[in-house]
Amino acid sequence: MDRISALRNVEEALSDFESGDADLAATEQRVLTVLRTYATDFDGEDKLRAYQATGEGRAHGLVVVAESEAEARERIADLLDEDPASIVADIAPV
Repeated sequence: MDRISALRNVEEALSDFESGDADLAATEQRVLTVLRTYATDFDGEDKLRAYQATGEGRAHGLVVVAESEAEARERIADLLDEDPASIVADIAPV
């Protein structure tokens, strides 16, 4: 899914919410699904890829965009305000 498609899908979800065709929970789920699809189908320019952390701790499940696994680990550590060496998780392309 490209960025424009993702934005259109989010816009449709918000329109349905505003018109009363969807409640907040359904809208949240729809937007979350769009975001997850976008992240896992991410095909960035150059060397950018989506990476996901799996394993124990707070990092589990986080997805970031980076040029390498090492950069992904650093981005995850920044998000969690932790030292990259303390992240106990596998970092792999999605």
